[in-house]
Amino acid sequence: MGICLGTSSKLAHVTSSQFNDSTSLATSGNLKKDSSKVELSASTSHLKIFTFNDLKNATRNFRSDSILGEGGFGYVFKGWIDEKTLTSAKPGTGTVVAVKKLKSEGFQGHREWLAEVNYLSQLHHENLVKLIGYCSESEHRLLVYEFMPKGCLENHLFKRRGQLLSWSTRIHIALDVARGLSFLHSLSCNVIYRDLKSSNILLDSDFNAKLSDFGLARDGPDGDKTHVSTIIIGTPGYAAPEYIALGRLTPKSDVYSFGVVLLELMSGKRALGDDSAGVAYDTLVEWARPFLSDNRRMMRIMDTRLGGQYSRKAALSLAALALQCLDLDDKSRPAMSEVLTTLEQLQTLNAQRMKPHARSRQAEKTGEEKYFPQKNKKKRVLSRLVGGALPASQTGVRLR
Repeated sequence: MGICLGTSSKLAHVTSSQFNDSTSLATSGNLKKDSSKVELSASTSHLKIFTFNDLKNATRNFRSDSILGEGGFGYVFKGWIDEKTLTSAKPGTGTVVAVKKLKSEGFQGHREWLAEVNYLSQLHHENLVKLIGYCSESEHRLLVYEFMPKGCLENHLFKRRGQLLSWSTRIHIALDVARGLSFLHSLSCNVIYRDLKSSNILLDSDFNAKLSDFGLARDGPDGDKTHVSTIIIGTPGYAAPEYIALGRLTPKSDVYSFGVVLLELMSGKRALGDDSAGVAYDTLVEWARPFLSDNRRMMRIMDTRLGGQYSRKAALSLAALALQCLDLDDKSRPAMSEVLTTLEQLQTLNAQRMKPHARSRQAEKTGEEKYFPQKNKKKRVLSRLVGGALPASQTGVRLR
């Protein structure tokens, strides 16, 4: 695309350099202090500028039952706008949108809000969430996005109310995320996303994935520079080791985070230890790394809810890719373009006829005939014999 942010849009966070919160690595300054320092870039002119009253009406006065989610930025509400005029519409009519409302005491302040507007006004790709407009009125800071009906990946992987994702869907999601990151890294300013995690991956009605929340994104190194030195900010469990230790940021930092997301997709476990996971671990990477390099043990990390319904060869290939992405030496990690090529090849492999790797308890309950066709053939034959429909000599099955 070749359009990137100027130096005025670089993020200058006032933060701690240590992990000091279970959700974020740092906090921002207050809204009033930041808002006087920076302005929106000219590239935002095509975005719809909403009034606060517009969005208040669109979300039914920001009612609690309109809340779609919550993050460091604030709450995200479901709203409705007219498809043509983009003005607020009666609930249940027009186009559904997601409205993100900044809370001034949140972890992300005005600078992150500003970065998100400036980046998403310039970056357009099928695997990046679409920004429709914004509100910057008095102390109010809001963003209006396209609505993603299936919510975030996190809900489907870790929460009971989420829909269980099949192996093919997980590969498809990984491929979409890789496309989005590869696009960012291919730009002349090689944009570093910096906050890849399952809660920032949104899904449409067909489970196509898009990256959201660009508040922490920034331009990558330019010229002969090898990295960007920056204050540590992001999410524990996903951040690359060299970034945590030295504040050294490169596109390969995103590759590491992608490796963590691959592990989440494969295992159904969170990046950070979770009491409900059934396995004791501090970080998913720490727990999974010994299994990834051992083909005989690798299957132990696979999500048992898949019921063995995946190609063993594809699973081993994905594990090998995850291990490369999680290399402790950032220079040894593959570029996202290489990761994308590997995933495209893996998807082709996965499209071939899959053979169940293992039988799970869930599979016993729901797919017994699929796993044990001979056993079920006996049941069918017995039924037909009892009804007198078939002589035992014609069954070809020994009944005992």
